[in-house]
Amino acid sequence: MAIEVRIPTILRTYTDGEKAVVGTGSTLDELFTDLDARHAGLRDRVVDGGELRRFVNVYLNDEDVRFLDGISTRLADGDNVTILPAVAGGMR
Repeated sequence: MAIEVRIPTILRTYTDGEKAVVGTGSTLDELFTDLDARHAGLRDRVVDGGELRRFVNVYLNDEDVRFLDGISTRLADGDNVTILPAVAGGMR
């Protein structure tokens, strides 16, 4: 089962600069564990205490996984996962 994961610029140091990587897993949790085996440290930037970090948005086929089953969201062959860091702040 191949799942394409789009990596934001800030996390590409973990993927040797790759914009997208391929992983496997039947859930997001398994996918991030699989990716961490080849891209050490990536999982820790996305997952904290068994849940997705608050400041990281994850989309499955363009749908926010927070409205699905979070880190337990089921995956299928050919799915696309996008990781996006939340952006906030600025000055008036």
